[in-house]
Amino acid sequence: SFPTYGRLSRLDSRTITTSKIVDDEYGRDSAADFVLWKSQRPEDGPNHWPSPWGPGRPGWHIECSAMAMKHLGESFDLHSGGVDLIFPHHENEIAQSEAATGKTFARHWFHVTHLLVDGGKMSKSSGTLHTLDDIRALGFSADELRYVLISGSYRQPLNFTLASLGAARKALARLRDFRAKLSATIAPESPSPFQPVMDALLDDLNTPEALGRLFTLVRQLDPAVISLAALDHILWALGLTLEAPAFDGPPAEIQQLAAQRWAAKAARDFATADALRKQLSAAGWQVADAADSYQLSPLP
Repeated sequence: SFPTYGRLSRLDSRTITTSKIVDDEYGRDSAADFVLWKSQRPEDGPNHWPSPWGPGRPGWHIECSAMAMKHLGESFDLHSGGVDLIFPHHENEIAQSEAATGKTFARHWFHVTHLLVDGGKMSKSSGTLHTLDDIRALGFSADELRYVLISGSYRQPLNFTLASLGAARKALARLRDFRAKLSATIAPESPSPFQPVMDALLDDLNTPEALGRLFTLVRQLDPAVISLAALDHILWALGLTLEAPAFDGPPAEIQQLAAQRWAAKAARDFATADALRKQLSAAGWQVADAADSYQLSPLP
């Protein structure tokens, strides 16, 4: 009965049948049907409350409307989520929220395509699940992870690899060096030469194009005539701090790889040693050999 149901997912222009939708423990007469209140079941345990329709619990879409309204109010600017939530979850959030309040629920919707890891689905069983603590343990910073995550369009799958973190470290080092040259000069305030970068961000948040334009300008511009404030404004928009990564020594995983490489080299298994060196490089570390030892250091 909600008159604009389906406008977010363009339901009226697509063929959707109930057989294509995962059944949420109830049957449907229409693809647009969804439950607001579920009757109590034994498996719910203590999760039930009294209502005019008998004891039960809210449908699973209700919780998001409740949390959003509690913290953001009945109307707010931006609602995000994965593309798999457009229909039916976000569509149902709109319907139940706006039917209850008579107000626009969210003014803008931002849906992100799923992340890939090493070319496949992120999976703990396949060893491709990386937590933030895992990334930190490998010696990488929040800036480096953020750089990788904004290097692809939110509308396209991003393939995350440890090698991409190493590349991010090099890219951020270039920006850090460029900014250091600016901080040593006093440049006159002028129209920002970084406007093409901002234009890319304003074009559907095109972060890969923005980063490409930024590095083009870094190659072309004379630091002596660039405003430090202009660069910092762009870095702020990208969420990059350019703080130098802390170095407390190589993490245990890196030390283990380096030890395995040294042992392979001592055994004259140069193919394995070279392969391990590449793994270290991909993880953002370089190794320098001496006569009877080696030294690890972060890639510049």
